[in-house]
Amino acid sequence: MAEIETKIHHGSVKILEGVVIPCKMTKTIVVEVARRSVHPVVGKQIEQRKKYHVDDPQGLAHVGDTVQIVECRPISATKRFRLVKVVKKGA
Repeated sequence: MAEIETKIHHGSVKILEGVVIPCKMTKTIVVEVARRSVHPVVGKQIEQRKKYHVDDPQGLAHVGDTVQIVECRPISATKRFRLVKVVKKGA
């Protein structure tokens, strides 16, 4: 698998892992990131999901793949993340 090199930045950089969901855009994928947290009062585990538009210029990721993404400068009106690598191939 080909990996895209990312430049080292000063300070903290968000690195997230999520699943690619269906999208019909070229050079862009939509990644759904799920986070688990505990409700402060009830104590029940809650899963929160968020969708990110991610720059994938080489078209490496496909629907169902688990990918790692990193925060970067704004690439377009909605894209603020780049694909780092495909962690696991989907079905």
